Amino acid sequence: MNLPYTIIIHWSNEDQCYLVHLPEFPTQKYHTHGNTYEEAVKNAQEVIEMLVSEYQEDGKPLPIAKSLEQLLNVA
Repeated sequence: MNLPYTIIIHWSNEDQCYLVHLPEFPTQKYHTHGNTYEEAVKNAQEVIEMLVSEYQEDGKPLPIAKSLEQLLNVA
């Protein structure tokens, strides 16, 4: 499934893993994580697919993908 949503991944010294934030789905700050960058990406893709399915099942409109300028609040 090719979905246009943003995945932000950063290393957490506190958690000793890569944390994943999905800004178009703001229900929580971090949605998943991974011990490697590759694992974090894979987990992020799975979570996005799961969230899209949930939105569709609940009849909720999908979030609109944001541009880089919108994500950075650049005007």
